[in-house]
Order: sequence, then C-alpha cells, then structure tokens
Amino acid sequence: MDRSDVEAVKARINISDIVRRYVDLKPVSGRWMGACPFHQETKPSMSVNDDEGFFYCFGCQASGDVIDFYGRINGVDFRESLEQLAAEAGIELGNVPHDPHAAERKARKQMLMDMHDEANQWFQRNLALASGDHCRKYLADRGMTPEMIARFGLGYSPEDWHGLDNYLRTRGRDPESGVDAGLLSKNEKGNIYDRFRGRLIFPIQNLSGRVIAFGGRIITDGEPKYLNSSDTPIYKKGDHLYGLNLARSTMTRSKRAILTEGYMDVISLHQFGYTDSCGVLGTALTSDQVKRLAGFCSRVDLVFDGDGAGRKAAMKSSRMILLQGVACKVVLMPDGEDVDSLLQTKGAEGFEACMKEAPDGLTFCMNTLRAEYAPRDIMAWAKSFLSELSDGSLRAYYLPRLASGLGLSEADFRRDAGGTPPTRNPQHQPRQAQRAPQQQKPQPAMGVGKDYADDRYFLRFTIQYPDYCPELVGRGLGQVLRTDWARALWEKLATTQHGQITSLLNEHEKGFYFQCREELRDNGLSGRELQDEWNHICSKITFEQDKLDKRQLNEAIRQAYQNGDTERAMQLLALKKSPQEG
Repeated sequence: MDRSDVEAVKARINISDIVRRYVDLKPVSGRWMGACPFHQETKPSMSVNDDEGFFYCFGCQASGDVIDFYGRINGVDFRESLEQLAAEAGIELGNVPHDPHAAERKARKQMLMDMHDEANQWFQRNLALASGDHCRKYLADRGMTPEMIARFGLGYSPEDWHGLDNYLRTRGRDPESGVDAGLLSKNEKGNIYDRFRGRLIFPIQNLSGRVIAFGGRIITDGEPKYLNSSDTPIYKKGDHLYGLNLARSTMTRSKRAILTEGYMDVISLHQFGYTDSCGVLGTALTSDQVKRLAGFCSRVDLVFDGDGAGRKAAMKSSRMILLQGVACKVVLMPDGEDVDSLLQTKGAEGFEACMKEAPDGLTFCMNTLRAEYAPRDIMAWAKSFLSELSDGSLRAYYLPRLASGLGLSEADFRRDAGGTPPTRNPQHQPRQAQRAPQQQKPQPAMGVGKDYADDRYFLRFTIQYPDYCPELVGRGLGQVLRTDWARALWEKLATTQHGQITSLLNEHEKGFYFQCREELRDNGLSGRELQDEWNHICSKITFEQDKLDKRQLNEAIRQAYQNGDTERAMQLLALKKSPQEG
C-alpha cells in the first residue's frame, strides 16, 4: 500500500468531521471531546486532535488516525476504509491499476443510488396517503409505533403495475435503468413493470445510511410473502445486514450484536430497547456478514425460531461465527413464536427469559451433534471445524472444549484431528490472511517490567519532543534500548519525519504513540523544565551505555577464559580495571 495515498487522505480530511458523524463532540481546552463509541461510556472520555489527526480514549485506550476510526466504527478493514475515504475526498489512489471505465461505473452507481433515494421517497409518501390506510392499519395491528416506522423509513407500494415506473420517468429516469437498479422488472416479452406491488416496503441501507435496496412484505393475499431486491451494482445481499447502520453505535458500546431473521423482528427488537439488533437479508448468514459484525462487537446472540429450520440455521450460523473467533449464544424462540410475536405479547421480560436460557454457540452445536448426528458425522463435523480455523491459538482454545463436550479423550482427539491446520490454497484464505510476507511477520508487543518501563521513558520523550530525535540518534539511544518492541518503534521514529510516522505504526505502536501525544497536551514541558528533562535523558543514556559496555566486557572476559585464551582475558581484565583506577 502506497504511504503517499494514506498521507493524502489524512491531509484532505479532518478527523473531527468524520468522528462527528457518530459522536457528539464539544470543544474542551483546545481539543474536541466526546463519549467514546468503542466502550460503554456516557461521559466525554475520547479526545480528537485535529492538528495532528488522531483520536484517543482515556477510558479504553482506543486510538488511531482518521482511517483507523472509520474502519473501526464501520467494521471494515484498513484497505476498504482508505478506499472509501479516498473516494469521499476525491483522491484517486495511486497503486490501483488504471481502469478506463472506472469513472463511467462510478457515475452509474451514483445514478442507481439516486434512483433508490427517489423510490424511497415515493414509497414513504404512499404510506402517508389514503391509499396506504390499510398498510398503516397493518402496522398498527402488528404493534409498530410511529417512531419506529419513521426510524426505519417504512413505506408502501400500491397495487399498481406502473406506479413507480411512471414516477421515475417524471424524474428523468429511463425504465432500463430502473431494471438495472432492481426497482423494476422485465419479462420475457420485454415488458417493464414495478417489482414491488401491494407491499409494505423496508428500505435496506448501507453503513452510511444510503438506501441501496428494498424488501417488501405482502399485506394481502399473494405470494411470495417476502420479496427482496436482487443483487445489483450497488447491492449484494450477502454483504449487508438489515438495520446494521442503526445498530452499530450501540454494538460498539455493548460489544454485542443480536442477529435475527426477519425485518419485523429487527424493528420490534429496537422498539423494545434492543438497539444492537440487525437481521440477515433473505439468505443464509455469510462469512462476510460475520466479519462485518466482528468489527463492532465481540459476541453475537443468534435469535431464531425454535422449529427444525430455525435450529438448522442456528447450527450453521453458530459454526460460522465461532470460526471467526467471536463469542456466540443461541436464543431459540418457543414453539409457534418468533421474536416479534414474543415481544408484542410478553414484552421484554418474555424475551429476557429466553436469553437467560440460551447456551453458548459451541455448547449448542455439541448438544445438537450428540442428539441428532451419528458418531462418524460428529467426528467429521469436529475435524472439519478445526481444519477451517486459520488461527492456531483458536485451535488450541477449541480443541479441548470440543473433546470434553463430545465425551472424547483429548489426547486421542488431538492425535486424530491433527495438531496443525492443513495447508490451504492462498486463493481460499480470508482476505486478512492474504498479505505480503513482510506484513505476516509477528510484531513485537509491549510488555511489563523494568526494561519495558525504561524503554517507554526514552520513547515517550522522543515522541513528545521529536526535535530532539536527531540528537538522540547521535547519542546512541538505539543501543541502550533493551526490548524488541522498543527497538522496532525507535527505528521508525529515527528514520521517518514526525508528521508521516503514523502510517508505519502497528496497532500497539499507534496506541502508545497517540497516548504520548495526548499526554503532551496537558503535561508538556518547556523552558527550564524541558532542559532539565533533556539533561536527565542524556545522563541516563550515558549511564545505560556504561552498563552495556561493562556487560559486553564481562562477556568477552568469560568467552576468553572459556576458550583458554588467558592472555586475552588478562588484557580485558586490565581494561576493566583501568577506568576504575582513573
């Protein structure tokens, strides 16, 4: 990834403008402060520094630049965050191969988004008209409040084969574009007509809140009961989750996602206070959806019907979530109930009772395996599960639990299942695993103890007062750092300009770097105090270098004696004594 692209995006976008979309920021002592969206917090614990382009939370220590914040709050990886922010800032990324049709495709996608906005306005207006009376009555009978109807932007499509088609024509849209957008349908004879007719309309939004598709429920007699938008250039149902744009802010605080199946289930959950809820979109849960959820939370509570189909879906979904290393619970509804009907009849108390009885995902899977699977199928499931774990630490975590839960000898199961995952084709690896070799090297982590404390002291000064960095290089600071973590960070600090360092830092280094910069704001030194601190730093470096020289000399003496070179040992001993005598 070209660092110049990263720096260009950060230079063009103020981090506070992005953070303000999700957090109420207020000016405090020359900086912006707000409640951190990444942990349970109501007080303003997160600082946003526009001058240096970073955020830092004093509560949970979340930190990073504008690209880090955008990716974390939206559940997307660094590359996708960079691309989206670059597009927003009008920056063409330099390392993307030139595509002569890129501008044309971008313009077409924008047109399709605009058409969805227009269709959404038309659907919502229809719900408010007299023709939408029976749809409004249906919603009232289902217990939907006006607040929830407005929050989710519900609408209505009348029993008209060309209502939306004619409306879009008045907006200058041609019918073929309506077909491409998934708003209109075209039969074998070439006739074009409205896709959604006589239906309650559920707008499907992306994480930015733009409408990209629709779902429709029939409210009279007819089939299918639910009709969803097909995949289009702006929508792929396996990538998105219904209501996620509304739920993500709560998810980042609660660290939990409630995942269910139906549109009405999601709305009811929000209505009863479960605002970290979202739903799959007319298809089975996909790994991309799980990865997106994992960006916001550490646990997913699956809420499915208690019938056979619901249990089967829960089994498959639990497995997919567990493979990503995310915690999971399975909440099954009583017979004949879905979460919407349960909440409307028994309220939050009824739902909480089901939540309390919910097993964790691995336990649910093992209970289902023991109850419904043959022994050979149980072993096949278990070995397949372990083989698909790309993270060795997750294998170490799950293997003894699987063995215990299935009543197997751990030693025998470990031997039979294999100690390491099989080699897989890189083309089938998750996107995060497909990295250049230099990015796959393990990054040294910051630890505890005196060595780490001393190294942090030196590096904190370097980060807070970068003008002293060249002098520190000359005085040999790198030689007295004792930990791998500190030496790796020092190499970046010593060889990179202050304003361009953050794009080179890993997650641990960024956390420390931004913490030091934030501390400087309230506890910065100047004048005599700064000079005294610098003198102390220099004395400490000299002291540490003397200790290092003595250790190296003692080691050389030991090696000389070990090699039988008495003459060399005596010379080194004399060298050791001479400074002391002088």
